[in-house]
This record gives sequence, structure tokens and C-alpha cells, in this order.
Amino acid sequence: MSNGPAGHVARSTVRPHSETTRRTPLRTFLHTDDGVTIDSVYDPGAVVYDASRPPAGDLAFVVAHGFTGDVDKPHVRRVAEAFTRHGAVVTFSFRGHGASGGRSTVGDREVLDLAAAVRWARELGHTRVATVGFSMGGSVVLRHAALYGEGGEAGGAAGDGGARADAVVSVSAPARWYYRGTPHMRRLHWLVTRPEGRLVGRYGFRTRIHHRDWNPVPMSPVEAVPRIAPTPLLIVHGDRDGYFPLDHPRMLAAAAGDRMGHAEHAAPDGLLGRIGDWAVGRAG
Repeated sequence: MSNGPAGHVARSTVRPHSETTRRTPLRTFLHTDDGVTIDSVYDPGAVVYDASRPPAGDLAFVVAHGFTGDVDKPHVRRVAEAFTRHGAVVTFSFRGHGASGGRSTVGDREVLDLAAAVRWARELGHTRVATVGFSMGGSVVLRHAALYGEGGEAGGAAGDGGARADAVVSVSAPARWYYRGTPHMRRLHWLVTRPEGRLVGRYGFRTRIHHRDWNPVPMSPVEAVPRIAPTPLLIVHGDRDGYFPLDHPRMLAAAAGDRMGHAEHAAPDGLLGRIGDWAVGRAG
């Protein structure tokens, strides 16, 4: 479950457009560098230009869902719909989730899935890409930005600029691994670490979970945050989050130098709109 460079993605002739009418979404399977197929959807959105801010026509949001989510879940589709008012949107199912291949590593190898989705957005013609992650996905966008940014192992040394994000939004993410301080997280650890829990994940949540422990343990979100600069970063967290209390976002904010529940389910449309506006203004 170690980190590696992003993989190759399926190519498409679809290009983003500057009309205000909606077009039919494109659905395909991307292929990560470690050979996992990732179920992915591209929605060109309906972009309305505003002279008071940068044009959004070339901006794509890449949405990284939370654990047990997938591209077809209603809460993921609601988030995607909200962001289509600000730009195009790529949604995908992490490995082990929904119709994607492989097994979930609960935030480790998922960085490869996100990198493949970001590269696909760029291959579709988008010059600016904002990654937006929720819960597990929030930790993934942080680690992805650290690894694929200007000074990251993949984005710098390997020169994989196509997988780089221009702005990063992390919603309801943990700051550190192995946290069990809330009832929700104790249940999640049971789901991930126990054979009977993984059966519940497979048949109850359409989530296939890998049985192996991390080896090596991946960089934690709080370790990743200082490595993201100069890429713009927005950290969003709720004061009623039942999974990760407020010390988690405070740790992340402190590492960066700078009232709601948990993740996609609790993010109201108004907040999603504000995130969209922030990304339009900051993503290059």
C-alpha cells in the first residue's frame, strides 16, 4: 500500500465548452498505474461567465468522495450538481467502491485513483483543476497535493504535472491516522479491521476493503499539509462532526500556517456554492 505515480487514463475526444446549456455526461473507466479500473463520470456543467471573477469555463472540479461512497450515491451526485454551476465536474468511485475495481486501502493507494481522475480532466482540455475531498477523500486530496505538487515526489521529481491540482479543498478530513476517539470511528475501525466487518462493508455498503495493514504507513494528512504550498488550500470542518472533533481541523490549519456535521451528507448547498466560488477565484 505504498505511494506511486499516477497511472494512465482512458482518452476521450470530449472537450469542455463555453455554452450555458448542459450536455450529456461522459462515463468511462480510468486505469491507474497499479492496474486498477476506476469508474468515472465527466459532467461538462453549465458555465455562466461573470466579468467580476476569472472565467470558469476551463475549470474542472474533481470530487473525492468519503469512505463507502461511490459515484452513483445520491449525496455524491448532489455535490456534483452543485459544482456544475461553477465549472465542469469529474466524479469517480475510489477503488473497492461501487463499480471500480480493486479493494479499498482506506486512503493509501487512493491517491493513485485521484491522480488518474485529475489527469483525465486535463486531457479533456481543462487548464485548471480543483480537487475537493470529503472525509476519507479529504485526506486523499491533501496527500495527493503534497505528492503531486511542485515539490512533491510524483509531481516534482517525476514531472507528472498532469496530475497536479491548482486548488485543494478538504472537507471533514482527519488530521491523523488510527483515530478511535468517537463511536463512529470505533465502528469504522471494526468495519475495516475485522473479517465480519469487511463482509458488512462488501454486502451492506458495496465497499470491498483490503485485509492487509498499511506497509509502510502513508504520510498522514497533517504531515502532508505543509508540503502543499504554494497551491491554495481550503480546510472545511463542522463543529458538530460526529467522526472527527475540532482538534483535527485545528491541527491541519496550524500545519498550513493559516457549525455542521460530517462530510457530503452535512454540507448544505450554500456551503457548496461558497466552495465553488472559492475554487473559481483561486485555481490559477
